[in-house]
Formats: sequence, C-alpha cells, structure tokens
Amino acid sequence: MRDTLSDGLKTALKNRDRVAVSALRSALSAIGNAEAVPVDDQVGPAAVGEHVAGAAAGPGAAEAERRALTGADVRSIVEGEVRERSTAAAEYERLGRDDVAERLRAEAEVLNRYLGPGA
Repeated sequence: MRDTLSDGLKTALKNRDRVAVSALRSALSAIGNAEAVPVDDQVGPAAVGEHVAGAAAGPGAAEAERRALTGADVRSIVEGEVRERSTAAAEYERLGRDDVAERLRAEAEVLNRYLGPGA
C-alpha cells in the first residue's frame, strides 16, 4: 500500500491536486514515523570515538534500523488518518468552520480510495 500511496502522491503533484498532496504526504509521514525506532530502543555496543566517549564513527554509524511494518500495520495507520480527519472535520463544522471541515473531509475521501476493496 505504501508504494500505491507514493505513486498517488506523484500523480497528485503532477496534477497540482493540493488536497490529495496534503492527505498523501501526511499518510506517508505517519507510516514513516511508525517505522522509526524510539531512541530508547537504539541500544548497541558502545563504540569509542576519537573525540567523544561512546560515539560511533564511520560511514553509516548514525543509521538506525527501521521497523518493518506489515500490510495490516500500514492499512491501520491510513485508517487512523481517515478517522482523525473525519473527527476533526466534525469539530470544525461544529465551530462554524465549514471551509476547513470540507477540506478535511476531502482529504479523508482521498485516503479512503486507497482503503477500498481494490486497494
């Protein structure tokens, strides 16, 4: 699904579809954040650097292995993005901000297309 979202983002950028670009960038960022390993989990051997004790040195020393998400994980993240937008849209509508509510509903609809039966 991540590749499909990325392809959709490329298409949205070419078509200058601001709503789709915003929704897809946000969803892809949420997926990327879920793959990140918390700092507390980055436990490894303490390398001794030349200038700082415990510092790792060399190419790739700052790289951390990322979590591998399943298709179900990615789908769950996108579903959460849709829920967040729908909830926020209802709140904005309650506050009389129909313009923002409409944009959020449009973004939710863009993401819903990727959750459909063919996706």
